[in-house]
Amino acid sequence: MIIDLWHDFLYQPLFNLLVWIYNNWAEQNLGWAIIYLTILLRVALLPFTVVTERDRLRNEALYEEIKRIDKEFSKDQILKKEEIRRVMKQRHIYPWAKFVSLGIQAVVFVLLYQVFLRGITGDKILKILYPEVDFPGRINTMFYGFDLARTHDTLSAGIVGLWLAAEIYITFRKRPARMADLMYFLLFPLFVFFALWFLPMVKSLFILTSLAFSAIIHQFMKLVFRPKKKAGAH
Repeated sequence: MIIDLWHDFLYQPLFNLLVWIYNNWAEQNLGWAIIYLTILLRVALLPFTVVTERDRLRNEALYEEIKRIDKEFSKDQILKKEEIRRVMKQRHIYPWAKFVSLGIQAVVFVLLYQVFLRGITGDKILKILYPEVDFPGRINTMFYGFDLARTHDTLSAGIVGLWLAAEIYITFRKRPARMADLMYFLLFPLFVFFALWFLPMVKSLFILTSLAFSAIIHQFMKLVFRPKKKAGAH
């Protein structure tokens, strides 16, 4: 029953949407079809993304606020703890939004892998296409000289790994260095690199598009939720 639900309500609709985009928007370019599909997904998840980015910026502001309190109340530990407690109560953080967004993207990641694992040619397409979706023939997996179905692609996996390492560095550069942060900075991008190296290149394209979308939203949210400077602050 679970397999049928997965196929009928997740795999088949996603496959048909991808083929429809491939036929109508991407001019039978699978790379652009994946990019458009990723953007549609991220737009659908935009409310969760906005909450996540707002919380991310609030965390950055909270860290700066705690550093200020630590300096101002360095001689009075009791008042310092009370002030930190008061500031943290004012910051409403909703980690569930990030989990929902990442969870849905992870499901699509698995579904895309299943699409390429099962095949995207011949009779396999005809069996799962909806009547209103045109049969595309043999889908071309080439994207500007790269075969999206090919595994062991060092370039695309390496770009994702470097992008993640840069994001982690930017996030942690204002904090005091901790061993856990250093291990995360080194190991997580490396793990992602090797995972994507074993998978079809299309997975790297999906993640890169999603990362680029997040970067754009993050810059926009920095303008919207720019923290107000306190009177007398330098």
